[in-house]
Amino acid sequence: MHTIMVLTAGFVLLFFCLLVARAFAGPGLTPMRRGVQVFIPLWFIVTAVNMWVGVTQAGYTFMQELPLFILNFAVPAAAAVFLWWRFTHFKKGT
Repeated sequence: MHTIMVLTAGFVLLFFCLLVARAFAGPGLTPMRRGVQVFIPLWFIVTAVNMWVGVTQAGYTFMQELPLFILNFAVPAAAAVFLWWRFTHFKKGT
């Protein structure tokens, strides 16, 4: 259940990064690409802190937490990379 909540938080954070980029940088695809570029390192930090809490507070070992860290980071990051790719290769009229 915790993994689902963390993944959901990742997609919510991605949405807010894109929303803030659009709100403060204006329309167009360049701000959206920048929002994705901000999201990925920010999400890495969040998932690393989540892993650290799992190891230090919840009593899991590093090796038990590592696959969950990879999953929690990779799924929203992959969606962000896809969006970045889409914003980079977007052609008007298609």
